[in-house]
Amino acid sequence: MSTNTEEKMTKTISIDGLDPRLLFGQNDIFLRMIEKAFEPSIIARGDKIIIEGRAEEVEQVAELFKDLIARLGQGAFITEQYLNYAAELVKEGNHGPAELIGEPNGNAMPKRAIRPKTVGQKIYLDAIAENDIVFSIGPAGTGKTYLAVGEAVLALKNRRVSRLVLARPAVEAGESLGFLPGDIRAKVDPYLRPVYDALHEMMAAEKIKKLTELGIIEILPLAFMRGRTLNNTFVILDEAQNTTPAQMKMFLTRIGEGSRAIITGDITQIDLIDKTNSGLVVIQRILSGIEGIKFVYLTDKDVVRHPLVQKIIRAYERYEKNRRKE
Repeated sequence: MSTNTEEKMTKTISIDGLDPRLLFGQNDIFLRMIEKAFEPSIIARGDKIIIEGRAEEVEQVAELFKDLIARLGQGAFITEQYLNYAAELVKEGNHGPAELIGEPNGNAMPKRAIRPKTVGQKIYLDAIAENDIVFSIGPAGTGKTYLAVGEAVLALKNRRVSRLVLARPAVEAGESLGFLPGDIRAKVDPYLRPVYDALHEMMAAEKIKKLTELGIIEILPLAFMRGRTLNNTFVILDEAQNTTPAQMKMFLTRIGEGSRAIITGDITQIDLIDKTNSGLVVIQRILSGIEGIKFVYLTDKDVVRHPLVQKIIRAYERYEKNRRKE
């Protein structure tokens, strides 16, 4: 029920049947965050929320609560990170992410379900479902590798592919591989650790070990892919900003019949000596507009790590922008 005046509005939202602790957070922390982010007065009374203030802002707060209620209805929890993201979207005049993202992927993996946490991630997962080759470009913490590995594991589980191959360029950043101890596997494993970490989020360690021994899962440096043809395989190239154009071409031409590929990278963190010669930068001009190939661009809004990571990325963007002006 709503009452309008020229400037002010009062809106009442029913939360009948909801556990207020899930909606408002422990010790009402979510409610206090909303009150801090928006100007209207918010009163929680019984099974109702009463919002009073300027009409436009009341509508924004109402949209935010509608989104939070929808998220709880999807069986998901509200977090501080999600709340901040939802508030930012509604302030920009959009619907909340619960409606834009929709229901989570119902095909649960052994350890976790693939659930997009931002609108950008939803676009990313949709692109993977609809295209054989997907490039995911964006800053750290946006879920590029995590979601790619999740989709690869799901494809293997559902027998849409028979193998997984996860590759990364081993780019030296201040240290030479030759000075690292051990054999070649010991030397390159530190570069592959993020891929192992993502895989362990999806599958039990014993399962990974068994599938690796059988050759069903391969985690290897990009250089080891030269000369191969990968049929019926889900292939992921991570940290692709550190490939040269020649390496990118080599990788893409390994993809055989029945295979799919995801290429991820952050073009703001190129470790190559010649940063203008990144294969991930160049490939955007070469493959743009080809059917079956999709480029997805994630932004700082899609960061799903610690909330400070988003602020750090934005600070660096401002710094780089100011440097270019000087």
